[in-house]
Amino acid sequence: MNKIKRDPKMSIGEVAKRTGVAVSAIRFYESRKLLPSVRSAGGKRLFSRSVIRRVSFILISQRLGYTLEEIDGLLSTLPEQRTPTKADWQRLSRQFSKDIDDRIAGLTQLKESLTGCIGCGCLSLQSCQLYNPMDTAAENGDGPRYLMGDKPGAGNQ
Repeated sequence: MNKIKRDPKMSIGEVAKRTGVAVSAIRFYESRKLLPSVRSAGGKRLFSRSVIRRVSFILISQRLGYTLEEIDGLLSTLPEQRTPTKADWQRLSRQFSKDIDDRIAGLTQLKESLTGCIGCGCLSLQSCQLYNPMDTAAENGDGPRYLMGDKPGAGNQ
């Protein structure tokens, strides 16, 4: 006989205690649709135990500088009708890891460029005569073109 695995529900206070997050923050995340809940017959908010992982993901993402809109986009890939499986979290993790790798690459490029050229910002008129003669980087658009990925001498993209 197959037994159906029951997902015990938790009160908002239990979620707050388990995650170390204030009840008001749990309510806020729920109002933003980041945390799914159901209501008891008496109107009490009840949460699946799986929201503990969601809260942890939200906190980590916020610490990394993600906006709630970005976090919502990532969490929206998880199922609400059932507890996310390991495969669901792995899929989300791959997407999240790629974004983190992209951010690291951008920050590394910025770090390496700061001492030489803000691309063309301009810190060195002598260097700019070589890399950006007559401000040709401006042909590619506004802003620090080399930091945005343009290469010196690449012409209008």
